[in-house]
Amino acid sequence: MKLLRVFLPLLLTGCYSVERNCDEFKTGEFEFNYTIDGIEKTGRFIRTETLNIDYYEGKVDTSSVRWINDCEFVLKKLHPKTNSEKDEIHMKILSTTNNSYTFEYKLAVKKPNKPMYVEKGVATKIN
Repeated sequence: MKLLRVFLPLLLTGCYSVERNCDEFKTGEFEFNYTIDGIEKTGRFIRTETLNIDYYEGKVDTSSVRWINDCEFVLKKLHPKTNSEKDEIHMKILSTTNNSYTFEYKLAVKKPNKPMYVEKGVATKIN
């Protein structure tokens, strides 16, 4: 009976498959929500095969896009203004729906003696 309690949850979760149609989200125009100082805001970006153009708070920021596989890519700012903006960001699409995807992002290279922070978000395709 104890074995059943251990293996039944494993069996049930092992059959669950997350939908990831990443090709649908490689290019297009997207929106996402983010919070700064407790205030929720909406950002927008346009992604091509090789560029990601961010529009937020009246600013425009452009990054190169390097695809690792169908669901993961690395962003590198084209015109960094600070040393921290020189760091590449690793993006991973975790799941998709008809018009949105859930993603996680972190620094592409871990900095020595510093913890690696992983953040999550949702982007909605608007065009």
